[in-house]
Amino acid sequence: MDTSPRDPAEQARRDLSQVTRALAAAEDRPGQQDMTAAVATAISGRRHLVVQAGTGTGKSAAYLIPAITSAARRNAGRDEATAGVPESRPIVVVTASKALQDQLATKDLPFIAAHLGVPFDWAILKGRSNYVCLQRLKENSQGTAGSKRGKGKTAGTDDAGQGVLDLGVTALNELPAEIRAEIKRLTDWAAVTKTGDQSELDWSPSDRAWAEVSVGSEECPGGQRCPMGAECFAEAARSRAAEADVTVVNTYLYGLDVASDGAILPDHDVVIFDEAHQLEDVMSDTVGVSIGPGRFTRVAQALRRILDNPLLVGAVADVGPLLREVLAPEVGNRLSNPLPSAITDALIEGRLRLDRASEALRNIDSSITDKHGDAKQRLLRAATLILRLAEHIDVTLSFGQQYVAFVSGGPEVPRLEVAPLEVGPVMSKGVWSKRTAILTSATIPASLAERVGLPADSTDSLDVGSPFDYEHNGLLYCAMHLPDPRNNGYAPALHDELASLIIAAGGRTLALFTSWKAMDQAADAVKALLATRGATHHVYTQRDLPKPALIRAFSDDPESCLFATAGFFQGVDIPGDTLTLVTIDRIPFPRPDDPLLSARREQLGAAAFKTIDVPRASMLLAQAAGRLIRTATDRGVVAVFDSRLGTANYRWDLVRALPPMKRTRHRAEAEEFLRSLRA
Repeated sequence: MDTSPRDPAEQARRDLSQVTRALAAAEDRPGQQDMTAAVATAISGRRHLVVQAGTGTGKSAAYLIPAITSAARRNAGRDEATAGVPESRPIVVVTASKALQDQLATKDLPFIAAHLGVPFDWAILKGRSNYVCLQRLKENSQGTAGSKRGKGKTAGTDDAGQGVLDLGVTALNELPAEIRAEIKRLTDWAAVTKTGDQSELDWSPSDRAWAEVSVGSEECPGGQRCPMGAECFAEAARSRAAEADVTVVNTYLYGLDVASDGAILPDHDVVIFDEAHQLEDVMSDTVGVSIGPGRFTRVAQALRRILDNPLLVGAVADVGPLLREVLAPEVGNRLSNPLPSAITDALIEGRLRLDRASEALRNIDSSITDKHGDAKQRLLRAATLILRLAEHIDVTLSFGQQYVAFVSGGPEVPRLEVAPLEVGPVMSKGVWSKRTAILTSATIPASLAERVGLPADSTDSLDVGSPFDYEHNGLLYCAMHLPDPRNNGYAPALHDELASLIIAAGGRTLALFTSWKAMDQAADAVKALLATRGATHHVYTQRDLPKPALIRAFSDDPESCLFATAGFFQGVDIPGDTLTLVTIDRIPFPRPDDPLLSARREQLGAAAFKTIDVPRASMLLAQAAGRLIRTATDRGVVAVFDSRLGTANYRWDLVRALPPMKRTRHRAEAEEFLRSLRA
């Protein structure tokens, strides 16, 4: 490997060219080259970099190659003169989802390794609950098949019988037959899998079955305290990550690492955030606290596996319905500080019952559990769950002014959330001050760097565009003649407009809506309008099928339409002639009553709309528009049925975030373009 001094940007371009030449359909991508050079320069100069790289740029290779080679060349070029300089530490790549983790680990990294000429290894790391737990499998296999439980003996009981120890576990035959069958399949698979990662499965187990063979981070006492720790799949994944040159994690796990002051991931010099537009929201979730009824249910289930004390276990389980009752009326609401008395009382009562359960576990005679390793593990897991839930209750009861409390979820599954008003201070302390960060996405909100606390004096920004010919292949149509979306006459006019465009496109339409209600109304109205106009295009809605099956059905029926909500604004890839029209009902501003955002708006005052609402809306609008053109040959129309895109004083902030397509306000021009694509 050449380790001679060379401009980092020039070397990165050479390395990129070496790899991309091996592609089956190699093509020149100036944006990818510019991004690669910028990433190399940023790493070399230890400056943070924010890169907007449009669809088709090939950003994975653009950030992976310079990151890998910079570390490799630094280590390979070491000599006596650099003996006192620490070796380059691993690179951590942070993706938005576990699916993207798997894509990097199974597709992008192996290809780069095969053609870069620089030796390196990589690992993928997920949260513990993604791996099958061998200790749980062992306990399941030892459950008494013929009786409900195998009894232990009383040790250190008090008046409530708190020390009664149950040495048995819930027998598998207590579970429904279909769950037992799934557990049997998972047990057989665990004997042959190399990673224990659920994503390896070629079938999808139910949540109930997977819960019986896995543990979460809030429950696991750690590999050093588990008899199966030496064989543990989660521990093996962490060991591989500690040794790898590149570790791929998802944003949620990285947030947990930041919140735990680096207790999860290996120390690293460079972190790369892919799909960085989601960074602020995910970090808010992970560095905050969330308490719902289900957490008390899980504690009760863990206690039931080790204690033969129905009164005590039931008392903990009963906190779940109690908490649901006081949280349900507040769903969607921001809460006061201190919390409302009903919620405070429920949390305090839950805390007292956890204390009693913890005392019962401490009263168990250790000489008994020491002889029964599996019982000891069940005890440790229950104690760990109690400890972490009690800690979160303590935080929730005493959160400071820089945090906001609110209730998320629905009436049946409400969650009490405590999130930071700003993630910047946490990120500054845990990330920006410790390592070089590269942030990239196809759509970067204008306020991202400020919102996540990136230091302005050591951060550079770059927009490398997209290789696609949007000017000739795409048309942006704004229906300026429609009423304002807030007016009563808007919905009927939108439905008529949408039906006309669908007929012009011959189906082939992804119609996106900012609410389920708007989607349902449009689907019913458009079906009727199409029928009266003699059109036979089938209209699928997001309610019809699971997302993967829905996308397949739409793709297999080119003259159909798909009506969907915000979940389809991103992560949907439908290339080719199946999709030539993407419509968006209105500018996707965040809800004005969102409790966390409303608190942030209050903090910012008059600047809130431009700092929070407009950047978020522009990002989501660009994500939605990005569903249209996925390859160099895709063509079509993006239609926005919100006249504010052409009239509001913030319109150019939105338009500049969209792909650079030709623009029109005339429906006839959009229809003509769509008909030409059919011809």
